[in-house]
This record gives sequence, structure tokens and C-alpha cells, in this order.
Amino acid sequence: MTSWFFKAYHQEQVILPADLSERQFQIRAATPADLHGVAEIISESFHSQQGIWGWAFPLLRLGIYEDLKHRLASPAPHHICLVAAETTGDGANNLVGTVELGVRFSNSWTQAGRSFPYLSNLAVRPQYRRHGLASGLLRNCEKVSQEWGFQDLYLHVLENNYQARQLYFKLGYRVHKVESNWNIFLLKSSNQILLHKDLRNNSSI
Repeated sequence: MTSWFFKAYHQEQVILPADLSERQFQIRAATPADLHGVAEIISESFHSQQGIWGWAFPLLRLGIYEDLKHRLASPAPHHICLVAAETTGDGANNLVGTVELGVRFSNSWTQAGRSFPYLSNLAVRPQYRRHGLASGLLRNCEKVSQEWGFQDLYLHVLENNYQARQLYFKLGYRVHKVESNWNIFLLKSSNQILLHKDLRNNSSI
């Protein structure tokens, strides 16, 4: 049986072996060459290609690509985009998942005068879900947060995204605040839930 390995790019490379699949993947820092693949994964995960939104999909994907390109070209002191890539014997590097981690400054979410790490754009291609890749991306973000000197991690999840909520709760995230959207009735959108994890009691790392 072959194995996955999770490789987190912080100050050093960290490899975490685990017999989880007959395929082999690595988690690493995104490079400029990955941007089109990352934009595709995020677009497919968060934006519909059906109905009237189908025509706008290429524009949404281009916008996501340009935002990523800007963030990678002018990185903040604490910012990282990780990708999960399937590796093959011929050296191919097929991107299947991604996540971003950055630092935000205090607002109504947390205590005044305090910065905190915030996780966003966690996405895995549909055919690769429910095999541990999202958990691997999250665990690597938690490691990076602690290396940056933080003991907390925050993220948002939609209230009706039950599968994602189940994953986060399983990994120790808890509800910090439920935020109502002003357009929830107009656009039939869902409330956002701000989740928090105390990394000092983190048994999953």
C-alpha cells in the first residue's frame, strides 16, 4: 500500500506520513504556477455553473485568479496559500485542494486590540472529498498558526453547509458567533457562523 504524505511549508518542511489511501498527495505552499488551478478549485466549490450564473462563471474565476495573483505577489507578513496536489510516477502535479491562512486585526469578532489568524477558501475537488484532504489542509494551517505565535484560529462556514460544519466540529472548532446576512430573505442565502478553535488544546496536531 502506498501512502499520502502531508508536507507543510513553514520555516522548514514537515512530512506527516499516514496510510490513508492508495494514492499519494502532498500539501505544500502554492506557487505562481498553481494559480490557475487554485482559482478553478475555488470557483467550482463556491460558485454555481448552472442556470443564469453559468455565463458569469468565467468572470468569477478570472476575478479569483487576479485576487490570488495579487496576494502572492505582495504577501502580508503572515499569509500563506496551501495546496493539496496528487503526485504520480511521471512527475505530474494535479491540484485537488487549497486553503488560505492570514492574519486579521481586531473587530467585532474578537477582543479589541488583538490580531488573529483567519482561515478562508478551504476547497477540495468533489471527486477527492471525504478522503481526509480537507482535514490535512486544516491541520497544516493549525501548525502554521502556532508557528506564527498564535493559539487561536477562526473561520466562517455557512449555516446550511452541514458537511463542512461536521468536519470542523470533529476537528475541535466551536461556534463563536452566528452572523445574520441582510440579504438572507432576498437571495435565500444562509447565515454565516464564525467558528473558533483553541489550539492550546489541540490533540489533532
